[in-house]
Amino acid sequence: MPTKPLSELEAMVGDSRTTVEEFRIERGKVEEFARAITDSDPLFRDESVARERGYEAVPAPLTYARVSRFPRYRPDGLEGYGFDLGFRPEYVLHGEQAYEYERPLFVGDVLTGTTTLTDVYQRDGGRAGSMTFAVYETEYRDENGDLVLTDRATAIETAGAVDDEGDDDASGDDDAGNGEPQTDSNDGDADIDATVDPEPTANGGRVPAAEAVDTVRSVDGVDVGDGGPTVIVDDLERKHFVKYAGASGDFNPIHYDEPYARGAGNESVFGQGMFTAGVASRVVTDWFGLESIAAFGVRFQSRVFPGDTIVATGELESVRAEEGVVEVALEATNQHGETLLTGSATASLEE
Repeated sequence: MPTKPLSELEAMVGDSRTTVEEFRIERGKVEEFARAITDSDPLFRDESVARERGYEAVPAPLTYARVSRFPRYRPDGLEGYGFDLGFRPEYVLHGEQAYEYERPLFVGDVLTGTTTLTDVYQRDGGRAGSMTFAVYETEYRDENGDLVLTDRATAIETAGAVDDEGDDDASGDDDAGNGEPQTDSNDGDADIDATVDPEPTANGGRVPAAEAVDTVRSVDGVDVGDGGPTVIVDDLERKHFVKYAGASGDFNPIHYDEPYARGAGNESVFGQGMFTAGVASRVVTDWFGLESIAAFGVRFQSRVFPGDTIVATGELESVRAEEGVVEVALEATNQHGETLLTGSATASLEE
């Protein structure tokens, strides 16, 4: 339980503060971040390719806003989102992450982020005990004050440490606790599970072949049930987690310091949840094109360790032909068929 009563936390709902200042989208950093999430598309490093594809400048990957967690973009003295909720950092988990895009982020943009605490509530998490949820919404605006991106993050404080095993007793809006302890309160990231799904799903315990598809530009000829590309990142190494830490600003040592990770009760270092989310984002950008993505979100369920494989897939869930809008269900699993995250995306296509 937080060190503050729920009534005091609820009184903070609606409070806002500036959490990101002078967040400059830099060309070298965009390329570094793209490589860290294993995306080799030249779109993210070659301006001529970007312009050939109709972009005004080199765009950033869908989850690039995580880079704003670097201290140089944070107001002096700000920790996390700047709300003192009395959460104990070692038991804070990252349950969900979602984005709504007004347009892509482009190299040269300079953004300001304002975060609002939009909700605080408690649920019984079964074996995870009583769980306190905090939902943060950050609006990123450009130099003209125009809204570019809305970021929603759900942090969960559990009653104690939790593991990656499914929790059949958890209850409350399907939000429950498997996952990863957060030991660094400065990065606001816990990379963790908010969804209960005790049965392995998707790849059935085998690693399929990577599969590409042609980029879809129109709703013509697409149907519910269509599958998208299969993105595979096999034989993960610690260096994947180190590269993502350096690219994103998530320097929690639990992801790269073996003695530290084991001392915190983990079998090994493990990957950042947002690293897995970045890999999963490749499914929809390869499928529909970055500029078409209106929304992207994930719920974290389990962790990846050195030696694991990420298998990210998507399936067309709905088609609103009259609006030119498609909705996609996403899933990332490991080589054993265990779900790492589930998610969704919305793309606006030609009618």
